[in-house]
Amino acid sequence: MSKANRNIVIIGNGISGVTCARHIRKKDESAQITIISGETDHFFSRTALMYIYMGHMKYEHTKPYEDWFWEKNRINLKRAWVEKIDFEEKALIFSNKESMTYDVLVLATGSKPNKFGWPGQDLKGAQGMYSYQDLELMESNTKDISRAVIVGGGLIGIEMAEMLNSRKIPVTFLVREKNFWDNILPLEESKMINRHILEHHIDLRLETELGEIIGDESGKVKAIKTKTGEKIDCQFVGLTVGVSPNIEFLRTKPLESSENNKTIQTNRGIIVDMFFKTNIPDVYAIGDCAEFQEAPATDRKNIEQVWYTGRMHGETLAFNLTSDKPVPYQPGVWFNSAKFFDIEYQTYGFVPPVWPEEYESLYWEDEGGKIAIRFLYGKSDMKIKGVNAFGWRLRHDYFDKAISEGWMFEKVLTHLNKASFNPEFFKSHHKAVLDHYNNQKGKSLKVHKMSFIQKLIGSRA
Repeated sequence: MSKANRNIVIIGNGISGVTCARHIRKKDESAQITIISGETDHFFSRTALMYIYMGHMKYEHTKPYEDWFWEKNRINLKRAWVEKIDFEEKALIFSNKESMTYDVLVLATGSKPNKFGWPGQDLKGAQGMYSYQDLELMESNTKDISRAVIVGGGLIGIEMAEMLNSRKIPVTFLVREKNFWDNILPLEESKMINRHILEHHIDLRLETELGEIIGDESGKVKAIKTKTGEKIDCQFVGLTVGVSPNIEFLRTKPLESSENNKTIQTNRGIIVDMFFKTNIPDVYAIGDCAEFQEAPATDRKNIEQVWYTGRMHGETLAFNLTSDKPVPYQPGVWFNSAKFFDIEYQTYGFVPPVWPEEYESLYWEDEGGKIAIRFLYGKSDMKIKGVNAFGWRLRHDYFDKAISEGWMFEKVLTHLNKASFNPEFFKSHHKAVLDHYNNQKGKSLKVHKMSFIQKLIGSRA
């Protein structure tokens, strides 16, 4: 297809779809670009939804771009829910039965909260938390309640606990694992977060699973029962056991193309290659809803449901749609960040909860139990593999470079003062970490001293 004057339609106005649209426009002045979303009129920061509920922000504060931005950049916005896609005619059919044609289609439909068939999961007062509509529903469902129960020990669960805690709503938190998020975090980090949750007066119940949600005569939540039979009275149940690609409209309504009567290939998500192509010509998928045929790297998953990878998906596809030499997706060093109440978390590279014998770990935690760092490195080659940081802001570019270039772990350790990104006047911890390593290994390594200019402008390795 000629790239001139193409009609490019993007379903989904999250970080992936919007990034793709913006970068297409930067390189293609002639394309007609339309972003479709039934959720909101404009792009907003999904990670900021919790702060609206907590009263720290208003919805308009979560929009990275002014409303005039879209018209100025000739990106059309349409508020609608897509009900069906006719691949043969290259047409979208909306829930109000209107239609729209496309030349190129980008599916960026995001995720939806998981449900696992619990009795009572559809009662009023039981819900997940992902969309703006979920936020509005939570606002309604938590009005004048006396207790909430959250099910699922992940990032959305702890965010919801913080939201409810901000309104002084008592929370019981059911986590089926032995420790919070211990399928992701090593044991020491998990236990640190356990303590932190309890310090915030959250009733944390480890190794506890939901059995059923009990409703009253009007169909509202009145209690839950655990799998051991314990009954907990509550009026709200947060179902935060992960998310799944939002592609049900593709599963429930078979979509045919003219080429061999094929349907779009899906598994958990929409199957794509490393160029984000689906099996249907001129149809692509990016972000949470995309599932790679093969994981993009040995330490990566087939589905990447992280904000920054969604942005990279959008950038890569935009480049490929506007270039004569498409490039495969190259995710680089894994990175993620989150917040456990007031403890910030960053992770870089490979730090699984349990690591193979060929790796060695250094873990340091301050006396107050609120700041910690873990390094993983090779036993034989001594090269840095990954790092977890809690309560300690680290420079992304420093560790991205150190891990991708395979720096020696001891070099990273002696230059750790260069990696810190804590605000001015925060206590420095790099020397304590180095002393901890020296004591363990019987060494006498010293901190690399920065020049005055490095201290002034912030060193970059």
